[in-house]
Amino acid sequence: MPDFLTIDGNLRAAMRFFGEASGAGEVRELDGSIAIFSGLDYGVFNIALLTSPARDGQLQGRLQDAARFFRERTLRWSFWLCDDLLDPASARHGRQTFLNFGMRAISHPPGMLAEALAPPVRQLPEIECRPVCDAPSRAAFAELTSIAFDIPYAIARAVYTREEAWRGDYRGFVGVAQGRVVATVAMVAAAEAVGVYSLATVPAFRRRGYGEALLRAAAAQMTARTGLRRLALQSTEAGYSLYRRLGFRDVTTFTVYLTK
Repeated sequence: MPDFLTIDGNLRAAMRFFGEASGAGEVRELDGSIAIFSGLDYGVFNIALLTSPARDGQLQGRLQDAARFFRERTLRWSFWLCDDLLDPASARHGRQTFLNFGMRAISHPPGMLAEALAPPVRQLPEIECRPVCDAPSRAAFAELTSIAFDIPYAIARAVYTREEAWRGDYRGFVGVAQGRVVATVAMVAAAEAVGVYSLATVPAFRRRGYGEALLRAAAAQMTARTGLRRLALQSTEAGYSLYRRLGFRDVTTFTVYLTK
């Protein structure tokens, strides 16, 4: 499997979480794409993605299918596009194709892959890695995710605090230090890799190694459970230098489109 398909496949598996977490969502397999409705009026959590390469003008048809699905449910949705899934002609006209559907590009996160984590370059602080498995850990995950990623708190609570949300492949972890939750991360084993999502640290504890310490501890638990050592992610600008230091390399680029 090409590396970019590993990253894209893991992302699709992870995004299904948002169609199942609130109890009011839906996941629909379309022709060459997947549409994930969170049940909430929040475009970033209502997501469409390609499930196979789009060639010879197929992108427009797949966008039409996704737009039809979301039109019946919400006006606010997004499309995570792995740029390597487009042929050259579709890539040249991709931006205009999305504009024609009233969608604008809001970010271009690189898709990154590591065969294994590189050794630490500094001594990391002690952190206790706990699974998200009860009401306090779910509440802590929701609160910190809301703060770190600028998600409305009510939306974060609706997605992350239901017990049923965490019964699938999406595994959450909280890092505890000095008697409080200081970091979060989620991981998904799919497409022959462990995907890393929602890595965040409490503002007062940033730049001290707590996020890296939790990432390493959670990855070790996932490797022990699944046997998978490869790690995949889509990087934010703030996290890029950390991920490069940890041994991740750029493989592909995603373009995230959002309805205007």
